[in-house]
Amino acid sequence: MILILAPIIFGVVAYLAWRNRAVRGCRWREDRTGDRGALRKYHCVACGAEAFTATKGPPQSCKKGLGGGSL
Repeated sequence: MILILAPIIFGVVAYLAWRNRAVRGCRWREDRTGDRGALRKYHCVACGAEAFTATKGPPQSCKKGLGGGSL
């Protein structure tokens, strides 16, 4: 019985770790002091990125490489 359950459990854990790669490293925290109208401000404590969203919940992808570059 254990020989059957072990691969199934391993497969489920591997799938859950793999399915959402875009936000795996980011840990978004809401910053209500920076809200702008209907936009909610979020700050990533892992990479330091800041993002605004109009949807419910934190951003769905990492914003680390966006913006900040000079022209």
